[in-house]
Amino acid sequence: MSAVHGAGVVVTGAGGGIGAALARRFAAEGARVVVNDIDAGKAKTVADEIGATAVPGDASKIVDEARDALGGVVDVYCANAGLGSGGDAFADEDVWAAAWDVNVMAHVRASRALLPDWLERGSGRFVSTVSAAGLLTMIGAAPYSVTKHGALAYAEWLSLTYRHRGLKVHAICPQGVRTDMLTASGTAGELVLQPTAIEPEDVADALFDAMEADRFLVLPHPEVADYYAARATQNDRWLAGMNHIQQKWEESGR
Repeated sequence: MSAVHGAGVVVTGAGGGIGAALARRFAAEGARVVVNDIDAGKAKTVADEIGATAVPGDASKIVDEARDALGGVVDVYCANAGLGSGGDAFADEDVWAAAWDVNVMAHVRASRALLPDWLERGSGRFVSTVSAAGLLTMIGAAPYSVTKHGALAYAEWLSLTYRHRGLKVHAICPQGVRTDMLTASGTAGELVLQPTAIEPEDVADALFDAMEADRFLVLPHPEVADYYAARATQNDRWLAGMNHIQQKWEESGR
């Protein structure tokens, strides 16, 4: 893809799963890639594999170091690091705070560091790994669902505010993806996500299709578009259907 050949790309949370797949795909397309992960060993393993540079650490604090590693310019930033925090309304305050910090505020902090240069140049690309939970919701995971809605809202805000100044924004919204996060989702994931789960490489393919088409929403599971439309236009019916799934989950013993 000519748009990314030679580009400086940062992928957070790239030690495995979707992030690693994105990093591999960008590298295969000729981009210069920085691989970030909180786990330094995982970041180095993926970076060594694809000829990239590892910049481990907190995803919200590595923009300057990543920019330096890329010779001073970040063309594409993939805000992929996330927490799949489960729990209900009674989840501990620190669970809610951590989900908000990683799933939303890390995106805000990264954009603060990136936007001045992007707006001055008149070009830049921000990729947010949101999840279908940001368009819909996920049973048994209130902190995750709420903060992923926040991540989507922030990506939309960036797009509508800066697209005329050259910023391109993409929100990746898959359902189940065969990663450690899906495994950790337990019985709720088995019920809702596992039956249609895809590979991380499928998510990377969907992103590149969306970039070619200059499309904001990236839907590796195309059916999510229909669910999203039903949620908006038949809201009570959609809520009743989700509650049915919730009851089915409860009856299964969770």
